[in-house]
Amino acid sequence: QVQLVESGGGLVQAGGSLRLSCVASGSIFRFYSMGWSRQAPGKQRELVALITSGFNTNYTDSVKGRFTISRDNAKNTVYLQMNSLKPEDTAVYYCNAFLTQPYWGQGTQVTVSS
Repeated sequence: QVQLVESGGGLVQAGGSLRLSCVASGSIFRFYSMGWSRQAPGKQRELVALITSGFNTNYTDSVKGRFTISRDNAKNTVYLQMNSLKPEDTAVYYCNAFLTQPYWGQGTQVTVSS
């Protein structure tokens, strides 16, 4: 069982920045692929960023060049740096851990005002 606790969401104006953090439980964090997903009202949940245990990263097209995912294995933490935020980035953001099955955090709200 993996526990994931997100923080860092909030309200920001368009063009602003936020950094999300997610702390994972367990002693084998370094073996997990980690990701951030989001779900906007009335829309399906989508995976926006992924970082593997080997530090390879992948992003959905809508956030490429604006969002950066990173991880600190010493702190069991994954980050999502979000720059140049747009109103369409408004969503609940979830931290994900992928090992033998996917795990989800409780989510943190990000609201971008125009």
